[in-house]
Amino acid sequence: MPRPPIHTSPTFRVVPRIECSPNSNGTGLPFQPTKIMNPMKTNLRSILLASAAALSLFTPMKAPAQTTTSLQPETWSATITKTYTLQYLLYLPKGYDAAGKRWPLVLFLHGSGERGNDVWKVAVHGPPKLVRQGKDFPFILVAPQCPEGQRWQNEPLLKLLDDVIATHAVDTNRVYLTGLSMGGYGTWSLGLSHPEKFAALVPICGGGNMIDALLSRNARVLKTLGVWAFHGGKDPVVPLEESERMVNALKRAGCSDVKLTVYPEAQHDSWTEAYNNPELYDWLLKHERGKPAEKE
Repeated sequence: MPRPPIHTSPTFRVVPRIECSPNSNGTGLPFQPTKIMNPMKTNLRSILLASAAALSLFTPMKAPAQTTTSLQPETWSATITKTYTLQYLLYLPKGYDAAGKRWPLVLFLHGSGERGNDVWKVAVHGPPKLVRQGKDFPFILVAPQCPEGQRWQNEPLLKLLDDVIATHAVDTNRVYLTGLSMGGYGTWSLGLSHPEKFAALVPICGGGNMIDALLSRNARVLKTLGVWAFHGGKDPVVPLEESERMVNALKRAGCSDVKLTVYPEAQHDSWTEAYNNPELYDWLLKHERGKPAEKE
């Protein structure tokens, strides 16, 4: 008896597009494989391939698994308590006891040569020297002494300033900061880190970090800050370029009330001429925090 015909299920194939040139027979068809495949295996394999291709269209891609490395994230936390002690000279202007009156305040930072535990060394230069010589200033003067072997640090200076303001009749919108040499560096650092505390800065023969101006957390306040820097043109200790680049950084940050005075023949001591200039104090006292200074 003849065998009955074998009926196979329809074949599903995913066939990629094939570009071909005419074969040797001129038919334009690709060469056929010579291996003869089992129809049942071919059908099953084709169905599986088609199913896998279809599923890939609807299955979301998974993020690659993270490989194990030697880097591990950690967190550190600690409470640090530190006690600061600063001696300082305090000057109160004539008429300070007048009822209801609030006074401007100038915070003065000395240079490295006046560090130590003899607070009267602070009066060797700057406004404290002028007060000892009989000069009357129309503002409160606070002149702290940096301990031996240290540099000016922002935190204790801020604490001292806050304490003086809390215990004296201070006009908080007219607080000014100035310093020479190491104190010039301290002025740039404290003033640009906390511009909201001051109406104007006068750094003399100092320098600082431009990043404090360019990335200030109080950029809006910084733009209203008055800055008058001084430097000697022949300074062998702190190059003139230190003040120049800080002034340029402030201008780039949008600060318009900023200027630099260079004494062409002065060496490191550019502070004597600067602090003896009456125009400096007139300029200072015209500034009020958050308000543009009166134009000259």
